[in-house]
Amino acid sequence: MSKINGPAIFLAQFLRDEPPCDSLENITKWVASLGYRGVQIPTWDPRCIDLDKAAESTTYCDELKGTLADAGVAVTELAAHLQGQCVAMHPAYEQAFAGFYPEGMNRDQACAWATDQIIKTIDASANLGLSTVVLFPGALLWPFVYPWPQRPAGIVEEGFSELAKRWKPLLDHAADKGIALAYELHPGEDLHDGATFEMFLEKVDNNPAAAINYDPSHFVLQALDYVAFIKIYGERITAFHVKDAELRPDGRVGVYGGYQGWADRAGRFRSLGDGQVDFSQVFTAMTEIGYRSWAVLEWECCVKSPEQGAAEGAPFIERHLIEAAEVAFDDFAGGDADSAANRKMLGLD
Repeated sequence: MSKINGPAIFLAQFLRDEPPCDSLENITKWVASLGYRGVQIPTWDPRCIDLDKAAESTTYCDELKGTLADAGVAVTELAAHLQGQCVAMHPAYEQAFAGFYPEGMNRDQACAWATDQIIKTIDASANLGLSTVVLFPGALLWPFVYPWPQRPAGIVEEGFSELAKRWKPLLDHAADKGIALAYELHPGEDLHDGATFEMFLEKVDNNPAAAINYDPSHFVLQALDYVAFIKIYGERITAFHVKDAELRPDGRVGVYGGYQGWADRAGRFRSLGDGQVDFSQVFTAMTEIGYRSWAVLEWECCVKSPEQGAAEGAPFIERHLIEAAEVAFDDFAGGDADSAANRKMLGLD
């Protein structure tokens, strides 16, 4: 029976300078011992991958897959969130994102570097036999997300036109390689919900490579119906971050968080099962739309340790994987169509 693949884990939040999280070989053995069968690899971390080599050499990619196979896992997707963030970056964030791109670059240089990085990630994904890159789209409009002061006429249109101009060549390259660019719809990005994804999709002429990395946690923090989202945009969902969150507003803080740290915000990321995401409904909806790629734990929790979060994540995902039904539950009562019998039952003959 067909079902979503998993469990898998995004390595980015678990990499450290100490073993077992200090190298690809070590960390994959560790996550495999916890029950994970797949790993999502951050392309910005040289401890995991040499992106230049991966983009140029199938031999290197075969060796990389061999290292993973020796540990008992497979690569699910390559992730390029930090590079994607720099493809479109409002000047207000140039300093805040300085750690995402090489030292000494200005904003235009960072954008050019990031664009090249995305091309390499697409090429590396093709060399690895993958079908999706997971990434951020970047943001030019985020400082204007709340309409006060009043947004000047045309600024949203201009922002999305520029965003599409930067991404369209990358989407075309991805389409040529048979790769989807799965944008993580995330607060802080110009694509953060269904409406903004639709606006972008229109600007890139419904490019077939424009896809979604579905992550319900970011929709919980926006009070968006994360199950209905799956049913609306299912044909564009090509990647899945399994991540929990909670939104508990009170008389002091709400959606905007009051500039508080994560532990004191109304909206907080939590370990799987500790937040408000109804994962039974999520996995049901994802199964119903025909999603059969990987379910990947992305862990960020303001309460539990990463070690506990990782250990609990694999069995949690495993419990929620659904073997898709191939027959209807009431087929025992059915039979072949008989027009004459049907007309008789309806009192027509």
